[in-house]
Amino acid sequence: MREIVLDTETTGLDPASHRIIEICCIELDNHLPTGKFFHKLVHPERDIPEESTRIHGLTLDKLADAPLFDQIAEDLLAFIADSPLVIHNAEFDIKFLNAEFARLERPSIPMARSIDTVALAKRRFPGSRYSLDELCRRFNIDLSGREKHGARIDTELLAQVYLELVGGRQARLHLAPGDERTAGIGFTRVAKPRPQPLPARLLPEEREAHARFVAGDVEGDVIWRWAAAELAG
Repeated sequence: MREIVLDTETTGLDPASHRIIEICCIELDNHLPTGKFFHKLVHPERDIPEESTRIHGLTLDKLADAPLFDQIAEDLLAFIADSPLVIHNAEFDIKFLNAEFARLERPSIPMARSIDTVALAKRRFPGSRYSLDELCRRFNIDLSGREKHGARIDTELLAQVYLELVGGRQARLHLAPGDERTAGIGFTRVAKPRPQPLPARLLPEEREAHARFVAGDVEGDVIWRWAAAELAG
């Protein structure tokens, strides 16, 4: 099952007047990254407000040699193809993408094609906070590389959050150490030890009775005696 994790950075909040300046897409197969991605910086053909730069760190000087959106549109559409789009707060990114496509007189992306991880988190954790940072902390995902918002780092983090939201690392088991499908992904399941061990639930006499039972010190035809006899011949 192919899906695309997608994130954008923009010059502001209104797609009617602001533009996309960075976009990243990561390919998933059965909820796990394949290693294929699409990442581009985009020249916005307008100024970048200082308040936006404080969020993502991008300035016009950094984007001086970046392509315009119409120069990357074909490659972007080819990469996402007809796959579902996994997006955090999908309405925001879809509106910006559709505004860019409208300027190029291209068809829009239906909102129904998106999988909104905010909506998934709200259903799973009602009443909690749903920012990407908060979800990463909830799932013990390393945030040390995220000094500012950025489409590349945010899609990498969102891919891990999405995997947790849909069922965790058990989405697919890879037991072979050289499995090429997981090479370089770098996902690690961190076990959370209990602060205090659970108290013993069995009384000493119950433990002794169980030990005698397993050892065969019990009357009757127990299943492991039958199995042993069958194996013996």
